[in-house]
Amino acid sequence: MNFMFIIVITVIILEFFLIANIRQNYYKNLEDTLLNQLQTSTDLYVRYFSATTLSDNILNNVDTFWKQVTAQVEIIGMNGRVLMNSQGVIDDPAAGMGDVQAALRGEKGVWVGRFSPEAEKVMAASCPIVVAGEQVGVLRFVASLKEVDLEIRNVAGRYLSFGGLVILISGLVSIILANTITEPLKQITRAAEEMARGNFKVKSPYRSKDEIGRLSGTLNYLASEILKKDELKNDFISSVSHELRTPLTSIKGWAVTLKQGFENREFLEDGLDIIEKESDRLARMVEELLDFSRFVSGKITLKKEKVNIAGLLEHLRIQLAPRAEREEIDFQIKFNGGDTPFLYTDENRLKQVFINLLDNAFKFTAPGGRVSLTALYGDGCYCFYIEDNGCGIPEEELPRVKEKFYKGKSSKSQSGIGLSISDEIVRLMKGKLEISSEVGKGTRVAVYLPLKSEDNGGA
Repeated sequence: MNFMFIIVITVIILEFFLIANIRQNYYKNLEDTLLNQLQTSTDLYVRYFSATTLSDNILNNVDTFWKQVTAQVEIIGMNGRVLMNSQGVIDDPAAGMGDVQAALRGEKGVWVGRFSPEAEKVMAASCPIVVAGEQVGVLRFVASLKEVDLEIRNVAGRYLSFGGLVILISGLVSIILANTITEPLKQITRAAEEMARGNFKVKSPYRSKDEIGRLSGTLNYLASEILKKDELKNDFISSVSHELRTPLTSIKGWAVTLKQGFENREFLEDGLDIIEKESDRLARMVEELLDFSRFVSGKITLKKEKVNIAGLLEHLRIQLAPRAEREEIDFQIKFNGGDTPFLYTDENRLKQVFINLLDNAFKFTAPGGRVSLTALYGDGCYCFYIEDNGCGIPEEELPRVKEKFYKGKSSKSQSGIGLSISDEIVRLMKGKLEISSEVGKGTRVAVYLPLKSEDNGGA
């Protein structure tokens, strides 16, 4: 409708100016013809009839003036009164007309109008009759505009018909062009409405390389990503439910067993030890979920302080050495030592990153394997490398291991959020976390943390 409105208005404006120009040209041509005929007639009068007075010429030679032209001929005296009219009307009030007034002043004049409301429209042209430098009267030709106006109407009708055809063709073309935009948008809108109702399996069918096609492709990509995330979320919920159920089952089972009463002190201590370990595992999973919730809502903040890297690494060695011994894994921490600067960051969050990464390394390394944490300093940043010679990560899974909820194909994966949380923490610290791995040879995780960042000052 907007296109049609613009087209109609444009055609109407063009038609208006075109018809007005045609009318002006027709009238101008008639005016030039009358003035040329007047000039010829006055020249004829001066050349052949100037020796006789105007009154005598009217009586004796008047036919000369109107037989040369098809227009009505009037001869007007200097007093403005009509002395002769080719139609026999001599009381015509010609003196009041603009063309006569101009001719009485010695100029050529043209007037367009009606002699009376009932009369037809005419064009009158007047020219002074000058003999020997003295004006003796006015010669006036009056032509009807009936035929001219009829011709103008015919031409205008043809142009209006052509304009209507232009509107029709332009309207059809506009509808076709508009449909190339509106129909794809309707398809995309219907697909978007289905997605808004929760049906993300629907796809926008429009395929093109234009902007609408890219919008359709983006919408389909968005839907596929939502489905993928939803599937990961469902797997995560299922996995978390299973992981939470396992320690709860152990805790409840041993609690029921111990309620029955046992005199065997060793058996009692074993049961309580299992309850303690399962409670710790349950607490870690709950803490991971809480951290994940904080990251999603953007409520995680870093409590920055000076961190002694040597002291932090020693704490990790003491904390994880018993596990390494228990799982028969060669665990080493390497640090170049020396006069190294402090790192200004959140110590607890940094410790959480290292524990998550080392926990994964232990989890996927078989007994007799090797896990190491190496810390280096140089070029204004700390570089930490966690390496193992475990089972490794398949190449097709490597780009996705840092995604939220992604667990991979290994049955040893739990919630699928530990690595993504570690990556988020490192990003908050203005650092980078990179993973490289090869199946059967092991995995290497590199953490780069700047000594100074834009908003945390320096050590």
